[in-house]
Amino acid sequence: MRRLVETRLPVDLRLTLAPLRLAGPRDPCVAIGPVGVWRASRWPSGPATTLLRSLSPTTVEVEAWGPGAAEALDGAPALVGADDTDGGLLTTDDTVVRAMARSRPGLRIGRTGNVLEAVTPTIIAQKVPGHLAARSFVAMVRAHGEPAPAPDVDGAPRLLLPPTADWLAAQPSWMWHRWGVERRRASTVARAVRSTAHLATVPGVGPWTVAHVAAVAFGDPDAVSVGDYWLKHWVCHTLAGEPRGTDERMLELLAPWPGQRGRVCRLVMSAGARLPRYGPRLVVPDIRAL
Repeated sequence: MRRLVETRLPVDLRLTLAPLRLAGPRDPCVAIGPVGVWRASRWPSGPATTLLRSLSPTTVEVEAWGPGAAEALDGAPALVGADDTDGGLLTTDDTVVRAMARSRPGLRIGRTGNVLEAVTPTIIAQKVPGHLAARSFVAMVRAHGEPAPAPDVDGAPRLLLPPTADWLAAQPSWMWHRWGVERRRASTVARAVRSTAHLATVPGVGPWTVAHVAAVAFGDPDAVSVGDYWLKHWVCHTLAGEPRGTDERMLELLAPWPGQRGRVCRLVMSAGARLPRYGPRLVVPDIRAL
């Protein structure tokens, strides 16, 4: 199945869909390559594999395979941010933010509409370095091991589907330990996948997790990840030239853009000034060896 999506503003698929590749280049559910962006996802009607390709700055070709293909096509405009604006950042008075926005004119804020697929890897990433979270997520998806619908396209990647809520909730503690996830995060995942409609009330789910899920699943351009280890430093360094920052200082600097603070953060993380290095990197023990 195939459709064309016409967008309000130019769309850079790599920038726009990068938050979906939760484990980076090794993500078994999303692949970004020369052909386009491939994504394996679940829909009420079933699983689907989707391929998104740019035909022009404002035209995206979408193809989908599997029982959920029709729903995947229907969700494509939201996924690529077809109706998204620039949030007024292209004409903001702040020269730094304006320059970043103009350097990334195709960065749109899209939404998947799927809380479950966003919340599981987000919880796994709580309070651990990104590479360890990515490793755990990849191990979990591979253990689940359900192939995504196979496209009839030469060279298509072999994607795996995200785990189901029932499967995640049924996993024993020793299995989570094998993936490098301790009991606290494992228990939070088990509770969250059963309560996606009331995520903020789940023990172990705080503002950081809610913001991440709101950005990916609902396309909230104002979602700011308060409590993130790196974001506050990137924002404070890029917007104010300060080598390190706090959440309070970050929110102060983002205050001129109400409703668009998350969009500014996305620009900072993709186009902002690189942080100065201080001392050795944090070493986190591998719980699989414990």
